[in-house]
Amino acid sequence: MAEIALQRRLDAAVALATEAGRLALRLRPPPGAPVAVLKAHQDWLTEADGAVEAFLSERLAALFPEDGFQGEETGKGRSGTLRWVVDPIDGTSNYARGGPRFCVSLGLIEERASIAGVLVAPVMGETFAARRGGGATLNGTPIRAAATTELGRAMVECGWSHRLDNEGYFRLVRNVMATGATMRAGGSGALGLADVAAGRLDAYIERHINLWDVAAALVILAEAGAVVSPFLEGDGLASGNPVFAAATGIADALRLASGFPAP
Repeated sequence: MAEIALQRRLDAAVALATEAGRLALRLRPPPGAPVAVLKAHQDWLTEADGAVEAFLSERLAALFPEDGFQGEETGKGRSGTLRWVVDPIDGTSNYARGGPRFCVSLGLIEERASIAGVLVAPVMGETFAARRGGGATLNGTPIRAAATTELGRAMVECGWSHRLDNEGYFRLVRNVMATGATMRAGGSGALGLADVAAGRLDAYIERHINLWDVAAALVILAEAGAVVSPFLEGDGLASGNPVFAAATGIADALRLASGFPAP
C-alpha cells in the first residue's frame, strides 16, 4: 500500500478510535460489581462493546468502502484486500467494573501483516499509534521498547486465557518467575503489549490470544523495535495464536526460559 494512503487510514483510525473511546466513556458503568453478561468464564460483554463496534463499522464503511471489516462481537462483516480488525473494548472486565485500564483497539491487516494500528485508552488519556515504516508513538511522541538486558531486572506480564487450562498458565508463570523477573497483570492484553512497545514492560506472553486483541498492537510493537512472535502465521488470522513480545535484550533468554510457546 502506498505510504500516503496508509497514513490517511492511520489518521482516520486515530480520530475514529478517539471518538469511540468517548462513546465508551459515556456508556461506562459506575465502579462496583460487573455491569455485563458473561459470554464464557470471565469473558464479559457490555452494552458498550456492541455500540462501539457498530460505530466503527459504520464509519469505516463510509470512509473506506473497499476495505474489509472484522469485529470481536460481529465477526467478519465485510471482505477486502485490507481488513480493519476491531476490539471495541479490550479489558472488558476492568471496564465492566468501572476501572480505568481498557482501550479501543483498531488494527489494519494486509494479507498476513499488521500495517497500521491504534489503541485508545480514554480514561488514561493515552493513544498508541503506528503504521508500517512510520515508527510508533504514544500521544504523538515516539516510543521504543526497553533496553533491558538482564532477566533479573525485567518486568513481565503473563496474560491468562479462559480457553486454556490453568496448569499451563501456572507453569508459564513459574518459569518466568524462576528467571528473577518481576510479574505484573493488568487485565488488558492489548495494553500489556503496548506497554512493551513503550518500555513500561519488558515482555508480554500469552498462551492463546485472538486476532482482535493484537491486530493493532503487532505493528506498534514492530515499529517500536520489540521482538514479536509470528502471530499471523498458521491459524492466527482465524483462530488466534500464542503471543510473545519482548525487549530485544532479553527476548532470546526469556523465550527459552518460559518454554514459549507453552503447550
